[in-house]
Amino acid sequence: MMLGATLIWIAVGIVGFFILLWFFPVTLWFQALISGVRINLIQLVLMRWRKVPPSTIVMAMITGTKAGLTMDANALEAHYLAKGNVTKVVNALISADKANIPLDFKMAAAIDLAGRDVFEAVQMSVNPKVINTPPVSAVAKDGIQLIAKARVTVRANIKQLVGGAGEETVLARVGEGIVSSIGSSASHKSVLENPDNISRVVLEKGLDSGTAFEILSIDIADIDVGKNIGAVLQMDQANADKNIAQARAEERRAMAVALEQEKKAEAQDARAKVILAEAQIPLAMAEAFRAGNLGIMDYYRMKNIQADTDMREQIAK
Repeated sequence: MMLGATLIWIAVGIVGFFILLWFFPVTLWFQALISGVRINLIQLVLMRWRKVPPSTIVMAMITGTKAGLTMDANALEAHYLAKGNVTKVVNALISADKANIPLDFKMAAAIDLAGRDVFEAVQMSVNPKVINTPPVSAVAKDGIQLIAKARVTVRANIKQLVGGAGEETVLARVGEGIVSSIGSSASHKSVLENPDNISRVVLEKGLDSGTAFEILSIDIADIDVGKNIGAVLQMDQANADKNIAQARAEERRAMAVALEQEKKAEAQDARAKVILAEAQIPLAMAEAFRAGNLGIMDYYRMKNIQADTDMREQIAK
C-alpha cells in the first residue's frame, strides 16, 4: 500500500514537472541565452498567458540575431497578436539586409499586415519577376487587327507595397498602352516591322506610377495579324445601307398600293352613283309618258341613238 502511494506521488510529481516546464519554458530560455538573445524568463511565461507561442518569438529572435539584426521581443509579440506572420517578416528583413535594400521592421510589419507577402516582395526586388500579358487586340489606322503578347519585367517597389496597385493594374495599363500605340500607327506593316516601337512608347508613359512595382522592360513576345476590321465595318455599313434602302422602297410601294386602292374605291363609288342615276331614267321616262311629255316616236328615236352609240363603242374596242 505504501508502494502504491509512492508511485502515485511520483506520477503526480512528473506531471507537475512537465506542467511547470510548459509554463516556465526554461529549455527555450536557455536556448535563447546560449544563442546570444537576451530575453526574460518571466516574459516567456507572460507570452503563454497572452496566447503567444514563445517558441515562434524566440526562434525569430535567434534567426534575426544570428543574421546581425537587432530584434525586439515586444515588437514581434505585438505583430503576432495583430495576426501577422512573424517568421516571414524576420526572413524578409534578413534578405533585405543581405541585399542592401532599406527595410525596417515597421515597414515590413505594415506590408505583412496589408496582406502582401513581404518576403516574396523582397525576393522580387532582388530577382525581378516576368509577367506575361494576355493577348491584346488592337486595330491600326489601315483597319487591320493585330493581336500582341508582351512580357513585362517588374521589380517590387518596397515603398509602394502599402497602398500601391497590384499586378492587375500593371497588366491593364500595359494593355492600354499597347492598344494606344498600335491604334496610332498608320499601317499594321510598320508595327510588324518595328515592334520595339510599342515597347518604347509604352515605357515612356510611366505606367508603374502609383503601383507596387517598377517596370524594368516591356518586350513584345508575339504579334499576329487578325481580321480586316475596316473591311468588315464597310461590309456591315453596306448591308445596313441596303436594308435601309429596301425598307424605304417597301414603304414607297406600300404607299403606291394604298393610293391605287384609294383610286379604285373612288372609281367604284362614282360607278355606283352612275348606276344609281341610270336606274332613275326608266322611272323618269314612265313619268314623262304618263304626263304626255314624251311620245312614242321620241322613245324610238332615243333607242336608235343608244343602239348606234353601242355599235360605235364595240367598233372602237
